[in-house]
Amino acid sequence: MPCTTILVGKNASYDGSTLIARNEDSGPGDFTPKKFTVVHPEDQPKVYKSVLSHVEIPLPSNPMRYTCMPDAIADKGIWGAAGVNSCNVAMTATETITSNARVLAADPLVEYIPAKGKKGTKDYVPEVVGGIGEEDIVTLVLPYIKSAKEGVLRLGSILEEYGTYEMNGIAFQDVDEIWWLETIGGHHWMAKRVKDDEYVVMPNQLGIDQFDFKDAYGKQKENLCSKDLEKFVKDNHLNLNLDKGFSARLAFGSHTDADHVYNTPRAWMMARYFNPSTTEQYHPEDDNIPWSFVPEHKITIEDVKYILSHHYQGTPYDPYGKHGDDSRRGSYRPIGVNRNNFLSCTQIRPYKDKEIQSIEWIAYGSNVFNAFVPFYVNINDTPEYLKNTSTIVTTENFYWANRIIGALADAHFSTTASPIDRYQYAVATKGHQLIQKYDALFNQKDVDAKTLCEKANQEIAEMLKQETDKVLNKVLFIASLEMKNGFSRADA
Repeated sequence: MPCTTILVGKNASYDGSTLIARNEDSGPGDFTPKKFTVVHPEDQPKVYKSVLSHVEIPLPSNPMRYTCMPDAIADKGIWGAAGVNSCNVAMTATETITSNARVLAADPLVEYIPAKGKKGTKDYVPEVVGGIGEEDIVTLVLPYIKSAKEGVLRLGSILEEYGTYEMNGIAFQDVDEIWWLETIGGHHWMAKRVKDDEYVVMPNQLGIDQFDFKDAYGKQKENLCSKDLEKFVKDNHLNLNLDKGFSARLAFGSHTDADHVYNTPRAWMMARYFNPSTTEQYHPEDDNIPWSFVPEHKITIEDVKYILSHHYQGTPYDPYGKHGDDSRRGSYRPIGVNRNNFLSCTQIRPYKDKEIQSIEWIAYGSNVFNAFVPFYVNINDTPEYLKNTSTIVTTENFYWANRIIGALADAHFSTTASPIDRYQYAVATKGHQLIQKYDALFNQKDVDAKTLCEKANQEIAEMLKQETDKVLNKVLFIASLEMKNGFSRADA
């Protein structure tokens, strides 16, 4: 069960941008190479067919250009993951979330059932197609929406018609708003608008705590849901509140021992970082950690990277810790885990022209050891260093270079910490500098925005490769010195 998400409202961010960020993580024992690409309207299918569930869905005839982060090996489908379209609307899909037996009994997941027997024989049973899932959602939604709220409504209508075979949370973003949608069983869903002065923490659990049906069926300012969700709750006795209120998390979510090891500690750590003086009452295993908070300071891109790389440093649970009780180290699943595929943070800047308004910050591999780098998204193509991810391990692309760095540095955490820190700081600093440089160039006369953005991205990618090669050399040298079979005449 992978992924961790943070959503930051425009008044909670350092520059007035909306921010949505998510780690995509592979499942246990797996590592999924990713790449950064652009999908053009002519490349978007007219009828979409899911590889995993075999569902076929006709698509509108007017798709927009969009960026995405698909799997480099497409044997299980596209898995577009995160991106921004040409209207500066972004989404990240998906955060795997949890539910409970009462919900899944009342509205079962729409699972694919393979055909049985040989076609044409009396024993043949045709396949039963499934619903949609993480593989499909970006492709089905992002090219067709002009606002975050539109994204919720489009995905909601698809869920109601075709269903889903898994529980997922999806974020939608435009320059003014962020909306978060959670699936409920096979066909139901709810969504909440993130308040402008708040941030949201999501650690693989159904997260929305309070939900307002009156607003969802009325003005729809901050709440949206499937057409019959309130009736679904009533008919299936899902409301567990003792008073007249309604807690969506109690009704639709899970509260298992596994959550207390895998999920809730991540929410605790994120809240503790942004609200250190007001979260002392919470414990890593508490079920009542709020979905959203007003932060104690405005949140930066560097904050997003740091918290989505967190391994409980400064607590007794740090797997790399050297002090305290050994039995507590590694107790909880880190945010920055070995299975991080990529981290994406979309920054939509209200103070910039629409042609350069959106920036997508990207990191590949385990976040503890990688670097966060910005790219413009108003482009026709992405730099080779980020799109050429192959099945063969090579330092010629950003994904595999970071995987190698992480695997080497993890075993030599203390001695490689300094070069890793310098690498992360250098890439972030130079990334900000290059964005500022090309933002200024955009204001000159007779500038073609796409050409400028692609030129900027190429310069950023070249800087990134140089810094990544440099730190790989240092980490490899340190790891080689510390090999267990080290011996020299000087040792004798």
